[in-house]
Amino acid sequence: MTVLAHDEAPATVPVPALVDRGPLDALAAGDEATWASTVRRYEGLLRAAARVVLRSDADVDEAVQRTWVLLLRSAGRINDPRALPGWLSTTARREALAILRTQQRAVPTEDVADHVAPDERDMAADLMDAELRRALDEAVENLPETQKRIVHALLREPESYDALSRELGIPRGSLGPLRGRAVRALRAQLEPSLRYAY
Repeated sequence: MTVLAHDEAPATVPVPALVDRGPLDALAAGDEATWASTVRRYEGLLRAAARVVLRSDADVDEAVQRTWVLLLRSAGRINDPRALPGWLSTTARREALAILRTQQRAVPTEDVADHVAPDERDMAADLMDAELRRALDEAVENLPETQKRIVHALLREPESYDALSRELGIPRGSLGPLRGRAVRALRAQLEPSLRYAY
């Protein structure tokens, strides 16, 4: 039988370090100096997160402003200051998506593509594009055959409706209504998955 000597030290269990909530509490209390340093530190992060979704500087400004307002309301509920950058980035992206959804409801479905500016490439944008492309490809495959052919042709950006009419063997006057039905069907399929995606 093994007997433990009294002078052996028991195994120590690491005690988690206490997290300093001071900055979050100061933010929740509206401390001006803490807010100024937080804005300086994270403004670029918020703008980058919103820019992945939005092209317009005014829309990016709006998403960033909404994020700061939400932080003012929520700082007291964030448990760990180390989570703040992730919280800010996720919130800015959600707010940007909310702005984009509002704009898409205001723009006729058929003309949405005319209002989207080319974007600057970065890793986050590439990942989002890949996910959206996968969802779009699945949605296109669910369309009726004629609408599917029109969407595939439009994604290749034909030189004109006359060329598209000849290529598909569809009268030019029928292309617009068929395109409109295809876009509405795609939107109906994609909108539920984009709502609160993050």
